[in-house]
Amino acid sequence: MRVLEVLKLASDHLDKHGSDSARLDAEVMLAQSLGLRRLDLYLQYDRSLSEAELSAYRAQIARRAHGEPVAYVVGHKEFMALDFEVTPAVLVPNPDTEVLVQLAVARAREAGRPLRMADVGTGSGCIAVAVAHYAPAVEVWASDVSSQALEVAARNVAKHAMGERIHLATGDLMEPLPGTFDMICANLPYVAAGTTLPVEVRLQPSIALYAEGNGADVVVRLLEAAPARLNPGGRVLLEIGPGIVSLVLDTVERQFSERRVHQDLGGHDRVLEAWS
Repeated sequence: MRVLEVLKLASDHLDKHGSDSARLDAEVMLAQSLGLRRLDLYLQYDRSLSEAELSAYRAQIARRAHGEPVAYVVGHKEFMALDFEVTPAVLVPNPDTEVLVQLAVARAREAGRPLRMADVGTGSGCIAVAVAHYAPAVEVWASDVSSQALEVAARNVAKHAMGERIHLATGDLMEPLPGTFDMICANLPYVAAGTTLPVEVRLQPSIALYAEGNGADVVVRLLEAAPARLNPGGRVLLEIGPGIVSLVLDTVERQFSERRVHQDLGGHDRVLEAWS
């Protein structure tokens, strides 16, 4: 079978199994399976696949058809134009999180001086690496309660040659991180426990998705701890879900004198910025 035929069959199959990006999924997985760039598929539509290549690709399609995220199938995901290793130990980097990174980079550049940043609940390390990449004056201390997640983060830090500027520590929220910071960034769990999510989201680590208190508990704990760990003029930048904004505002107003909520490209409340 040729590349064009295989892609047609695969995308039709994924479409029937509920993928809302069936053609893209099929192309990403076939390119990875063949060791090609996705663009190269368009240049090799008439290439014939061997039985071994077809067998490996069928296995990928089966995993995706059962709801597994494409990033887990291929083992990596692009975020902020950088490539990150991704495994089932970490959340798949989400385009909405780029709002947080872009804001952190902007604040770092406005400061015009070296900054210390905490990345709380770092997961794959995508926030820490992306901020450090685009804001070279920032040094990052990143934490996670999951040692498995930190193993993935460590590989991503090494992959992007950030070992001298990104320091990883295992523990709850900011407890394992030393000193005070100019920025505290986090993408913490903010989905209410018991919420029914799509299969490809449910297959991601529950500890990084769900929180008690209708999704607000972990965010509130960080907001309560943050002021004591901020340098004068420091800021907290938190990714949030639209559903928890009202649940955390009382805490924000008690702990900080100023706040702003930034929206994502879809017009949803996505990043809480707070400072005093």
